Amino acid sequence: MKKQSLQRYIEKYNLGGNVNSVVWNSDGKSLTTNFITDDKSLLGQLKGSNFNLENGDIGVYNTDQLIKLLSVCGSDVDINLSKADDKPFALGINDSKSKVQFMLSDLSVINQPPNLKSLPDFKIKIKIDKDFMDRFIKAKNALTEVDTFTVLSKGGNVDVVLGYSSINTNRVTIPVSVDNAEDCDPISFSAKFFKDVLVANKECSSAVLEVSDKGLSRINFKIDDFDVTYYLVAQDEVD
Repeated sequence: MKKQSLQRYIEKYNLGGNVNSVVWNSDGKSLTTNFITDDKSLLGQLKGSNFNLENGDIGVYNTDQLIKLLSVCGSDVDINLSKADDKPFALGINDSKSKVQFMLSDLSVINQPPNLKSLPDFKIKIKIDKDFMDRFIKAKNALTEVDTFTVLSKGGNVDVVLGYSSINTNRVTIPVSVDNAEDCDPISFSAKFFKDVLVANKECSSAVLEVSDKGLSRINFKIDDFDVTYYLVAQDEVD
């Protein structure tokens, strides 16, 4: 297996360290992971094809440590599971010159995201392209103190605003193209997490950001062997 494939898989849920503890579900041909941030403002579902691990539920409590251990190995690795009573307890990552062992966690100590039983109607559908991704990332880097971005939709025109406020502030407004847009009140989501999502999927050329006035947004990326969907909860909706 190419080490880069596993690194890309991890990057798409770890989001620069925002999600550390997850369960990998292996069916022998693919990996799936459901994940959630500690503050519950972002959750998602990731599937990676062409991962030929043994069947099992793999508890990864410290993804940051796994990333460091992966850096020891070369570009081509063999990955295997060590099991006791048919339960995985260690992940082996070997190349031609080194053997790495990463200890796995009991599944009970890892917080699992809730099942999304029903989704609201997404009344705003924003086209995401490379230009938007680059501009948003640069805008967030310039406004490090800004916590949220706000979607403004009125009269068929939609803007994404970092630093939105009813008073004069430092801000960046990005007009966007839409597939569909209904008027709604301003709605805000985590700018940091959305930036990290864009960075983790920078190889994608296009996507659609869907926004509901019920306090939820969704964005899906499909590229190569990866299919990942992220849900952002509006900031005033977070417990």
